[in-house]
This record gives sequence, structure tokens and C-alpha cells, in this order.
Amino acid sequence: MTRSIQQYYHFAFPCRDAEETRRFYEDVLELPLVHCMQVDAVPSSGEKGPYAHIFFELADGSYIAFFDLGKNEMPAPSPNTPKWVQHLAMQVANADDVLKYKKRLEAAGVEVLGLVDHEFIQSIYFFDPNGLRLEITTRTEEPGFLEKAAAEAHEELAKWTAFKKEAAH
Repeated sequence: MTRSIQQYYHFAFPCRDAEETRRFYEDVLELPLVHCMQVDAVPSSGEKGPYAHIFFELADGSYIAFFDLGKNEMPAPSPNTPKWVQHLAMQVANADDVLKYKKRLEAAGVEVLGLVDHEFIQSIYFFDPNGLRLEITTRTEEPGFLEKAAAEAHEELAKWTAFKKEAAH
């Protein structure tokens, strides 16, 4: 099957303060701020209200973006989802790079969980100034792991679906 979706362009989140967010993503995570738009109305919906939309570039040319709505309000977490579920994972080349970011984050006063070995990736976890959970990870899978996982994915999903259905009764 030919896939026409190539990669993500950007993923956008709310932020409390654009400059606070810039300091974290540019100064700590080393992602350059490459665009800042100040807008008075939402182009897609026409909703009124000024906001800033800022973009930080990853090495592959994709972006993580934020909306500062000008209210200095911390984004509210989902009330029915544990804090660890919604997160953005960013990949680095190797475990040494993961540990480099762990040291940078801790030096900046950020609480970091891990190095967690998931048997196919190794990761650290932390929160940005907006309460967004982030993961920095590196792939460590053995040859053939991804092919085996792909071959088993539909069967594993069917087992999970059956488990949920049974648990509901």
C-alpha cells in the first residue's frame, strides 16, 4: 500500500505564555523558534480574539507549535485521562543523547523520570511549563522486532477489544 501521508507537519498545543514556552523549547530542548504569528481571528473558523502561534523546528523539518491566547492561563488537563497518557515523544539518535537531555533538563530544574527501558526504546519523561508530558526516546529494537509487531498488531488489538467487551459485562 502506498501511503500519501509522509510525516506530520506540526502538532499544536495551548501554552500559558509564549516567551516561557520559547525559553523551554529553544533554550533547554534546543529546538529553534522559526515562526511567530500574531493573529486577530482564526482563519479556519473566523473566531475572534488575538493570539500568538509559535513554531519550533525539529531536525526532520516538522514542528511543535503552541497557541498563546493571551490570558496567561495554564492549559487544563483532560479530566478523565491520567496525566501520563497524553504525551509527545521525540526521537534522538542514541541513548547517550537521551541522557544528555536528561542532564540538561535536570540542570534547568525540570523533574525527569527515567531512563525507562521499554525493550524496544529507551525513554525519559518530563513535563513542559504548560503541563504537556514529553518523552525523549531512542530506538533500541532488535532486528525483526518491528516486522513481528506489525504482523501481530491486528491480533493483539482483537484480544484487547475482546477483553474490554468482557470486562464491561
